[in-house]
Amino acid sequence: MKELSAQDRWEQRTQRPLLALAVAFALAYAVPIVDSDASPAVAVACTAVEWTVWGSFAVDYLVRLLLVRRRKEFVRTHWLDLCAVILPILQPLRLLRLVATLTLVGRRARMASQIRLTTYVGGAVIGLLMFGSLAVLSVERESPNGNIKTLGDAVWWSFTTMTTVGYGDHAPTTGMGRVLAVGLMLSGIALLGVVTANIAAWFISRFEKDDVEERRQTAAIEALTEEVRALRAEVAALSGVREIVRPPASGVAEEHAR
Repeated sequence: MKELSAQDRWEQRTQRPLLALAVAFALAYAVPIVDSDASPAVAVACTAVEWTVWGSFAVDYLVRLLLVRRRKEFVRTHWLDLCAVILPILQPLRLLRLVATLTLVGRRARMASQIRLTTYVGGAVIGLLMFGSLAVLSVERESPNGNIKTLGDAVWWSFTTMTTVGYGDHAPTTGMGRVLAVGLMLSGIALLGVVTANIAAWFISRFEKDDVEERRQTAAIEALTEEVRALRAEVAALSGVREIVRPPASGVAEEHAR
């Protein structure tokens, strides 16, 4: 059995704690938006939790960077992780911290071999729907011309946007809200493409499996046919030899008369 590297051992040990921190981040991000009348102390606590979770992912990236031998290659192949860690420092917005955390959680979740594509896509849909609703509500609630004022309106808007239906009864009016709308539309189209490709791949694999089984059975039948032919030829050859070796009946009678 191949021994795991230090990086792999670290990732296995920190996978569940980081996922738990991501859940804590989601709660801390959602509470001030859902409860707009929350006290300043609650808002400060939620902000502290968000930065703590982001700091944990930043430490995780640094530790993984120190554990690998080829650090330049690690930075080049994990550039998205690096951007997700640096981005909130350059522009400390709550939305950017949300994008950073979702990006890092998604990349760590994909490393787990037990997570199947269907589960990952389902989780991505739920996550985008939830965080998209919260994000658009946070930027549209205070807009004077906005019509997304409640969480129900935000969820309905996110659902229609991700499915590219777009009834038009609710629409963002701010610049950030429209940026979120573009992101949700592109994400919905991408996820729909992943689901369609997954279904098509499943059908193709089933057809290929049936085709392989059919070819195997055909090859087995052909092998049996060749074996039967060989046996027939051998039986025919043995019958010919017996006919040659057997003496004529008249000659045997003459020998007995003598």
